[in-house]
Amino acid sequence: MTASGTTPSPPATATTARGGRWIERWDPEDEVFWEDTGWKVARRNLAFSVLSEHIGFSIWTLWSVMVLFMGPEYGLTPADKFLLVSMATLVGAIVRVPYTFAVALFGGRNWTIVSASLLLIPAVAAFIVMEPGTSYSTFLICALLTGVGGGNFASSMTNINAFFPLRKKGWALGLNAGGGNIGVPVMQLIGLAVIGASGGPRVLLGIYIPLIVVAAVLAALYMDNLSSVKNDTGAAKDAVKEGHTWIMAFLYIGTFGSFIGYSFAFGLVLQTQFGRTPLQAAYVTFIGPLLGSLIRPIGGRLADRYGGAKISLWNYVAMAAATAVVLVASEQESLPLFTTAFIALFVLSGLGNGSTFKMIPGIFQAKALAQGLTGEEAAAYGRRLSGASMGLIGAIGALGGLGINLAFRQSFQTAGTGTGAFLAFLAFYGACFVVTWAVYLRRPAAGRGSTAAAEAKPELSYAEV
Repeated sequence: MTASGTTPSPPATATTARGGRWIERWDPEDEVFWEDTGWKVARRNLAFSVLSEHIGFSIWTLWSVMVLFMGPEYGLTPADKFLLVSMATLVGAIVRVPYTFAVALFGGRNWTIVSASLLLIPAVAAFIVMEPGTSYSTFLICALLTGVGGGNFASSMTNINAFFPLRKKGWALGLNAGGGNIGVPVMQLIGLAVIGASGGPRVLLGIYIPLIVVAAVLAALYMDNLSSVKNDTGAAKDAVKEGHTWIMAFLYIGTFGSFIGYSFAFGLVLQTQFGRTPLQAAYVTFIGPLLGSLIRPIGGRLADRYGGAKISLWNYVAMAAATAVVLVASEQESLPLFTTAFIALFVLSGLGNGSTFKMIPGIFQAKALAQGLTGEEAAAYGRRLSGASMGLIGAIGALGGLGINLAFRQSFQTAGTGTGAFLAFLAFYGACFVVTWAVYLRRPAAGRGSTAAAEAKPELSYAEV
């Protein structure tokens, strides 16, 4: 990768030397290069990355809508349904790791084509089996297959991370993730429309199967591969050994894990605890994921301006407060209060998604500066470790969604309400607050720069944990 300079940079060029749309030179930190050609190429790839990731999220959360169609004739208990959606979450978390490395192996454009096309498998499988009389094990297998949609997030974020300069990453990653996250409420909205029109689940799938094909074709026509993006096994090993990777993974469970877990579970909780019909549940289910998705880029913007750690810290306080209100509403069986507080949790989880993900490149950039690196050398170090860590952080964060659904399943099995699960979530948000403050915002010892300060002012040194 070419170091930044003061002279005008030649434009990025796409070649077909390796059988596809490959950009051989990419230096977004060079402001002249960025203004001349970089931002146009980056934004075009961002737009079609968002589309593919959006549909991936929709397919990943497919069974959160499918279970609303599954009435008594399917013979499933609430615990069976929570397990179904949990399986999709599990696979979606696991495949995020290989999907992260696939970008460098195949190219961002090429892998987007492949990952979008793979969504046809769970969609067609669900279209075939979705009817009463199908065995529960078959439904479980189909739910597992939808997990490939969760992997799209990791490959998309890794790809877009390479296209944008550090000063724009909070906005770009927030927009990319937020646009993808909106796939959850859109799937639920379309499901609401189908249920409201007395249509069956195959109608819903008949809408999405052509959209998957469109996403793959548009990726082939308009996206690019970056030759500079390479799998660095050394970086992967360094990221695994780096304590901040695991700390950020823990914090990401509290934000993205909450978002995806609640997205899968919200409709089922309304049906199970408050006796809502499928249509009544569908009328409300989409609102939280929609607002949480829309606000994610704002979380990234706020983090760009004020620092990700500071925004994340107070966001965990607000999430704990909203969870406390949900607990009160659950005990009092107040549906209006419960729904309002639950939607607030979605909004806060989306805001925190943007702020926590912004922290990742900032932390590793600060670490590079603390080691005495400067300029492009420091930027390259930050990109190397942040890119390697994002897949692992995203995968562990998604496992938080699995934990949420299993917690709800256990709580409803033992007590008939979600109160026990919400108590566990409240304790976890408290732990996230403590970790964020202790690691990234606590006043440093004399002579040492704080992480938060280094994140906000790169000229300061980074205090290792």
